[in-house]
Amino acid sequence: MIKTSKFVLLSSAVLFFGLGSQVAAAADQHGRDEHARDERARPEPARVEPGRPQGRGPAPGRAVIDGHAQELDGRHNHGRYYPPVGAVRPALPEGYRPYYRGGDRYYFHGGIWYAPRGPGFVVIRPPSGLVISVLPPYYSTVWFGGVPYYYADNVYYTWQPDQNGYSVVDPPDNADSPSDAPDNAQQDLIIYPKNGQSKDQQAADQFECHTWAKGQTGFDPTQPGGGQPGGPAMSRSNYDRAMSACLQARGYQVN
Repeated sequence: MIKTSKFVLLSSAVLFFGLGSQVAAAADQHGRDEHARDERARPEPARVEPGRPQGRGPAPGRAVIDGHAQELDGRHNHGRYYPPVGAVRPALPEGYRPYYRGGDRYYFHGGIWYAPRGPGFVVIRPPSGLVISVLPPYYSTVWFGGVPYYYADNVYYTWQPDQNGYSVVDPPDNADSPSDAPDNAQQDLIIYPKNGQSKDQQAADQFECHTWAKGQTGFDPTQPGGGQPGGPAMSRSNYDRAMSACLQARGYQVN
């Protein structure tokens, strides 16, 4: 009986230490796996593309993000939020417009450019030379050397009369130092939604009222000189009155 008991104790000890070694080895492997996962999850350093403007404002700093993960475009006091470049969406927004250049497809909506990627669409910076017929609903007019540029979502456009549209262009060399607008330059209306209209609704109303006012007066404030030869001051005044009347009828305060 004594020999048997010793044998049982010895066997139990061997089994205990064997299990302990296996547990320790498993714990060590788990630790290595966790470390590997942490290393894979660690974000890569941001890649800076040569020649590409970084950020949406002249001042460096952390991007301002809204509740929809969109970044604030504060350059030229633009003050609008857009999805960051590289964001992928499963479908295009309703009302997009397709464009083609060099065999590549692009899609445009609300000042945002998309390109197909896999089953979805990725937010991009458009190549220079793409021509659109209508500017984004929200844009900022910026002057450089007496020439108006139209800016939205870190993209610059200029009027191309030979193509009857607005072309995507490279940023001016002095993009962070625009010049003052000429004394006879058109001034944009200040529009306030009195009835809590959403920004998408306001954009649609502005576009429809702009189209109507342009048709009524023949004046287009998005073109140099209003698209009219000589003395456009009276036509500008008529356009502003028509635009204001249309917007006020839709529940906006216009100054």
